Amino acid sequence: MDEVARDTLARIDAEVLACERCPELRAYCAEVAREKRRGYRDATYHGAPVPGFGDPNARILLVGLAPGAHGSNRTGRVFTGDASGVWLYRALHRAGLANQAGSTHRGDGLLLRDTYITAAVRCAPPQNKPTPQQRAACLPYLDREIDALPALRVIVTLGKLADDTVHRLLRSRAELVGERAAFAHCAQTHYSRGNRPITVLASYHPSRQNTNTGVLTEPMLDAIFTQAVAMRAAS
Repeated sequence: MDEVARDTLARIDAEVLACERCPELRAYCAEVAREKRRGYRDATYHGAPVPGFGDPNARILLVGLAPGAHGSNRTGRVFTGDASGVWLYRALHRAGLANQAGSTHRGDGLLLRDTYITAAVRCAPPQNKPTPQQRAACLPYLDREIDALPALRVIVTLGKLADDTVHRLLRSRAELVGERAAFAHCAQTHYSRGNRPITVLASYHPSRQNTNTGVLTEPMLDAIFTQAVAMRAAS
């Protein structure tokens, strides 16, 4: 266990939880936490920015869009408590990257193996559409998480917004090797950050909009993690 990485990630998490960079998002998350959804009337909502989660020795980093208003904004853990997380954690379990196939709340015993999960934006945005300014405000957290994961070799981007965010960051802090691939499921782009090779592997987001329409299927999502596992070992 890399204790330095664990301590650094813990400091980043504490800063994320206390973040007030976007007052409009903080107000929106607090409002959602007060009003709640009918099915969660008895739940205590997190209602605050959501930090990353996972293995500090991870070679695989997953980057999503933002917390769902009644998912991560309720549970306080990324991709936990909504339909996207159901698909994602089942796939991670099938790939051997999670110890269980489901995630419902922070105390449910879920552990990630060789994987860390975070998001481009840490507060739930209205209509799930963060502004460019909100994305920019959160970017330093992602930058520091990448630096804090010493074994990182593969970044899986879940959706185009996350993909654009990761490439924007890496273009400023890493050397592009070859050309950037246009966003498409299973597209790969290679970078060198310091002495570390990092591959960005794009995936369609496991949102209901994609999974209910067949844009993303379970075999397609499994293919992403099969590739990620193979690439982490080859790096």
